[in-house]
Amino acid sequence: MTTPAQDAPLVFPSVAFRPFRLLVICLVLTAVAIGAAAALGHVWFGGFFGIGLGLGLLNAVLVQRSVESITAEAHPLKRKMALNSATRLLVITVIGLTIAFLFRPTGLGVVFGLALFQVLLVLTTALPVMKALRKPGSVMGKRGEIEGSGATS
Repeated sequence: MTTPAQDAPLVFPSVAFRPFRLLVICLVLTAVAIGAAAALGHVWFGGFFGIGLGLGLLNAVLVQRSVESITAEAHPLKRKMALNSATRLLVITVIGLTIAFLFRPTGLGVVFGLALFQVLLVLTTALPVMKALRKPGSVMGKRGEIEGSGATS
């Protein structure tokens, strides 16, 4: 008998997600954005940009915690993960758009910060994984961890 997709167990590989590294990158980008925005006479845009980066980082950390807690269950379900993700994204989107609306036009920096964070997240997690896969003799371990990449769960 086949298990329906929504009831299939979740299996997530360990990725090279390093929140502290992302925090440092976000702080540097926020400082650069504030400096550039101040030079253009819109210092608050840089501040809101930093808030967007912070919201993105918060979302990424909450995703990591959610995945860890759901996959630790005896029978993790995709439905639970999907509901958790949808709720979290709804809340962060409402916060970001509310700030953007209330503090327009400089509040739009939040939206740009959220968007740039997604690019950063992909780059900082995908590049180490791709590098590890290109190394000769690098294979996927039992739990989906990439051996030799330094990726930790």
